[in-house]
Amino acid sequence: MTTVKTLLGLPGLRLRPLAGADLLDRPVTRIYVTELPDPGRYLSAGELVLSGLLWWRRPGDAEPFVAALARAGAAALAASGADSGGIPDEVVEACERHRIPLLEVPSDLSFSVITEQVVLALAAASESARKRLQAAADAPVETLLERASAELGLPCWVLSGLGRVVAGTSAPPVPAPDVVRRYAAKEAGPLTLIPVEGRHAVPWLIAVGGPLSTAQAELAEELAGLVGVTRARGAAPEAELPGEARVVALRTEGSDESRDVLRELLPDGLLLESTGDTSFAATTQQPSSAELSTVEPLLRASRILCGVSDPAPREEARAVAAYALAVAARRAGRVAVVPAGEVDVHQLLLAGAPDGLRAAMRRRVLGPLLAYDAEQHTDLVHTVRVFLECSGSPTRAAKALHVHVNTLRYRIGRAGELLGADLTEFTDQLDVYLALRAGDQAG
Repeated sequence: MTTVKTLLGLPGLRLRPLAGADLLDRPVTRIYVTELPDPGRYLSAGELVLSGLLWWRRPGDAEPFVAALARAGAAALAASGADSGGIPDEVVEACERHRIPLLEVPSDLSFSVITEQVVLALAAASESARKRLQAAADAPVETLLERASAELGLPCWVLSGLGRVVAGTSAPPVPAPDVVRRYAAKEAGPLTLIPVEGRHAVPWLIAVGGPLSTAQAELAEELAGLVGVTRARGAAPEAELPGEARVVALRTEGSDESRDVLRELLPDGLLLESTGDTSFAATTQQPSSAELSTVEPLLRASRILCGVSDPAPREEARAVAAYALAVAARRAGRVAVVPAGEVDVHQLLLAGAPDGLRAAMRRRVLGPLLAYDAEQHTDLVHTVRVFLECSGSPTRAAKALHVHVNTLRYRIGRAGELLGADLTEFTDQLDVYLALRAGDQAG
């Protein structure tokens, strides 16, 4: 990394610090020559600003110029007083006040010489930084980030497309899910983002805490390549899980990304099977719907569906997860996650029956009522369903259907006659309700 102190040591430049002697460790990213009274709009963080002070004509001119450097995060001001009778005291004072290192350029030294030597120093430092980073190619991601952060003079993070901080030198200034959402929407933010190389459905991002010069961007891209190699090389071994664990079923509709998404979502998981768009894994974790919502815009899949079992023996948990996945498929939205707790027992019982058996049960139990509704253009089936879902309460069912309670009782009595069942008896209610829900399961 090239710092202000590095420039003081360059042979032949003879730069002398006049202000900010305690700030010479600031990194320098590039050099910018200007004589504008207020160069703020053209400045970038980390620049060495080189000026002949032609903008200084009267007392008071130093304040806006130096303040602009401070706002932009300039590394230092290198100034020549050859055309201003020396460097004015107010320039020195303004630099002290705004904490901008001020370097005096000898009056006999050409700016072209300074520019050439600074550019060469930056290039040499960049090449050395790349070599030092490459020397750590076999190190863990955390070590790579520490090296890169030291070379760039900026904090770095690796973020997963699920909105997780994989590694970092500190806590990022913006929550990782927000960073990923901005990246997916191509919105600008306070961090510079570079995709990590590699063929993974769920991308990783290098996030750097500030804008980058050309040399810094090249180093960050080198880091992205090394992290990509480390990611590919460091696939976690299959986990050893207890006999009872959750099973997660995940489907990426319209793509074969389910396996990669599940592996990234459950780093401790044990992949059970994968058929491209649908994968199953056993895990001790509870997957996060927030993570799936974060990564969804980055995937090719049109929807992400997920079913999650409670901890249970493997085959039992897999059956529950598969049914929860089927429930998720019937929900709206681009991301749907259904845990086992949202699946009723009767749904699980019906899920184990083949489609033909469910259809036969529905036809046998409800056939006369379905035929009556079709002939009379009524909807007694709906009335019976509401009645049963109101726990057999005529008052509650009548209110839900917006009819008089006597009308409700008449309809339930008529439905019972057609079905040959007493709809006030629990066992008959159970048979009829299961037959009604069997129709929901079809397909």
